[in-house]
Amino acid sequence: MIQRIQSVYLLLAAALVAVALFAPLAWFASDAGLFELHAFALRTAEGDSVQAAPYLGVVLAAACVLPVVTIFLFRQRLLQIRLCVVEAVLLVGGIVMELVYYFLSRRVFAEMAFHEQGIKPAAVLPLVAVLFALLAARAVFRDEMMVRAADRIR
Repeated sequence: MIQRIQSVYLLLAAALVAVALFAPLAWFASDAGLFELHAFALRTAEGDSVQAAPYLGVVLAAACVLPVVTIFLFRQRLLQIRLCVVEAVLLVGGIVMELVYYFLSRRVFAEMAFHEQGIKPAAVLPLVAVLFALLAARAVFRDEMMVRAADRIR
């Protein structure tokens, strides 16, 4: 049911992860040019892949699809709670993988003379999505408690 608040939270989490999936996460500038870390690879300004990052892309893609699937399981609230927690764990894993690939990408440019790097705002979006996934789990839990209380009254 789309009108429930947890559906809004899950849609927001999916949208934030989708933006992080397609936007650059970090940038590196050196004497060789400008490079950007995306979800699936470290790319040059022209779009050529320098270093692959397939695991990060797969984790973010799974974290993008899971909340959408969870919305349509509204009749199975306990499963929804579990999937919201799985989403949060998946997003934390995605954040850790972002950091790992960021530091691995830094090693590519370690021996170059002129080198600058930075993190783009899209790298923080999975962290915000974790918050929305946990809020959704909390809202589903409240719904489950309300249904159990109504069943007890009958």
